[in-house]
Amino acid sequence: MFEGGDIINNVFRGKVQSPAARIAVAAVMAALVCVSTLMFRIPVPATGGYINIGDVMIFVSGLAFGKTIGGFAGGVGSAIADLIGYPSYAPLTLVVKGIEGALVGVISDGTSKTRDVLAVIVGGGAMIAGYYLGEAFIMGVGPYAALVEVPGNFFQVLAGGVIGVPISWVIQRYLTTPRWR
Repeated sequence: MFEGGDIINNVFRGKVQSPAARIAVAAVMAALVCVSTLMFRIPVPATGGYINIGDVMIFVSGLAFGKTIGGFAGGVGSAIADLIGYPSYAPLTLVVKGIEGALVGVISDGTSKTRDVLAVIVGGGAMIAGYYLGEAFIMGVGPYAALVEVPGNFFQVLAGGVIGVPISWVIQRYLTTPRWR
């Protein structure tokens, strides 16, 4: 008979990879992405968007748990946060942040710190480009107004990498299976 702590330890140490456990981890990571996005918002009036620190948990999700959980948590968690105050951004965010989390999970192999950093750079670059293109051409704010948000998005990637990468390394140290792909 398992006690509650044993079950949680087994799930987070990678011993349990059942579909239910994967869904639960994906949901928890999406919730953490949402909360970290909502915690700290700096509005950008030129685009109607905002700067946040949700990338920390997107990077943790992709680096520690792979492309599927990273993509789901990044897209869904961030889009839910956008629905609370910035609903017009939710569809763009679902796609851009989902791609960001998935790319991080694809590039990182869970064993190389160099690949983890590369994953954050590529995933973060895709987020910056995705928001620029989406705001400039899909949401119609124009290319010059969309440029105003690029430095803030760069800050998000930088903060997300500086905080999220070490957190993911700690989590990975406790997982018995290197990756949940």
